[in-house]
Amino acid sequence: MLRVAVSAVAVLAASQIFPQLEVASLEQAIAFGVVLGVFNAFVRPILLLITLPLNLVTLGLFTLVVNAVVFWLATQVPVGVRVHGLGGVLIGTLSVSLVSWLASRASQK
Repeated sequence: MLRVAVSAVAVLAASQIFPQLEVASLEQAIAFGVVLGVFNAFVRPILLLITLPLNLVTLGLFTLVVNAVVFWLATQVPVGVRVHGLGGVLIGTLSVSLVSWLASRASQK
């Protein structure tokens, strides 16, 4: 539940800052958080397993590409979040990742 809320807040904040991300409402951001959570739970591990050799060669940096692909796939589900171009996908991915990381660090204290 907390991760869904964090993802929704991150996407809403990023949409206010960057025009490449469009979010119509808070409810749609929450729905997107749910979709992103499901994709992160089921699609992301499969993609990480498939791309394991690339991940090893790049010392884990290819995980950023996998995260971007998962974010883009989540935006393809019609819940009200749209991205424009590769820049929007990268901004959205980095925003959600950064806010999620900060939230996990704060909850550990």
